[in-house]
Amino acid sequence: MSENLAHFIQQEKSILQRLQSKDWDERNIEVWVKRDDLLHPEVSGNKWRKLYYNIEQAKQYKSDGIFTFGGAFSNHLVATAFAAKESGLKSIGFVRGNELHKDSNHTLRRCADLGMELQFLSREMYVLHNDKQFIDELKLENPGFYAVPEGGANYFGIIGCQAIWKELPSDVDHLFVAQGTTTTSCGLLLGLPEKTELHVVPVLKGFDVQKTMQNHLNWLLFDENLASDLVAKVNVHEEFHFGGYGKYTPELLQFIKQTYQIHQLPLDPVYTAKAFYALEETLKSSKFDNQKVVFLHTGGLQGCKSIEEKENMRFFD
Repeated sequence: MSENLAHFIQQEKSILQRLQSKDWDERNIEVWVKRDDLLHPEVSGNKWRKLYYNIEQAKQYKSDGIFTFGGAFSNHLVATAFAAKESGLKSIGFVRGNELHKDSNHTLRRCADLGMELQFLSREMYVLHNDKQFIDELKLENPGFYAVPEGGANYFGIIGCQAIWKELPSDVDHLFVAQGTTTTSCGLLLGLPEKTELHVVPVLKGFDVQKTMQNHLNWLLFDENLASDLVAKVNVHEEFHFGGYGKYTPELLQFIKQTYQIHQLPLDPVYTAKAFYALEETLKSSKFDNQKVVFLHTGGLQGCKSIEEKENMRFFD
């Protein structure tokens, strides 16, 4: 990790935290959390993992800045704004929803405070965010800017997430992770030990996990059969989206408060709470008796502030 990018990240804080419950103890289930949320308050978890090599590339190309994409509560936008500023780069965030403005919520205000130029796109235009011609047009309009896909979903993001295995024990039986763009899970899949099962919890309703992961890996590996064999190993828990991306229920919000009270583990309603809820439900199966399970905390807690603001509540009192 180069010094100019690493000075604000405290890698040693990403500890493995042991969680315990009477049921897990009686069944000899070890549950650990990889606390990547502790890397940094805003550039935490998989956000840092996916941005690191992208920022290295931007600096190698002597770019003036970075432009990227995200929704109203995007942790990726905040992380990009902070990391770009700390790296001496400008940043532009193209935001889904032209009814929004920089003061719509805590997340967007924070992006603006960090110097990110926010441009708000209609939902019809935003769907083009992965279209090559659209990206090329934005590059022409913003010369000197390096393009990072939504969520850091490119080669450099995937490779950054693959490196997580270097910090995990070698005897993990099951690894659980929340899934959005599939960048993190693709990186984890590339480094997956033979004895370990990967469990992904998509937070989007009706999301085609296998197709999306296959497309990413086809492009990365240039071998469709190998990519297909890898994707076939993934355990998908698609029933825990709680209504879809950015959606949540009173039950999920209460689960967040209870989890913090019991385990002192903070979770967010968009990603990690859904994945940890899925873990708790899935571990009820006897298949997990005498197993070692790791939950990868992918960060994103800054988004809680926007939701607390909306719901007039506190998660972590």
